[in-house]
Amino acid sequence: MSEKTLFAIASYRPHPGKEAELREILREHEPALRREGLITDFPFVQLQAADGTLIELFEWKSEAAKDAAHRSPVVWPIWERMMAAAEMVPLSSVEEAQRPFAGFVRK
Repeated sequence: MSEKTLFAIASYRPHPGKEAELREILREHEPALRREGLITDFPFVQLQAADGTLIELFEWKSEAAKDAAHRSPVVWPIWERMMAAAEMVPLSSVEEAQRPFAGFVRK
């Protein structure tokens, strides 16, 4: 039996003055995950909430792939830079997520 995939919804609220820096870092995120073979071919989606929170939707190949990203010398440095530029917030903290049909702008 093959492992199940795992969808991720990641929410990043940029620190003041770090919006452009976060966008630059996020441009590297998907290619790095793909190069490392950690995510499926499911289209990687980037969205933006009205408050500027950036949201990514993607599919890990497995729980093991998600765990491997935390040890990846390629992915982990990107995540460290992301954490310096933004607060990782739960989707529930985003205003749009409080509605039955949350609407976001595609980035």
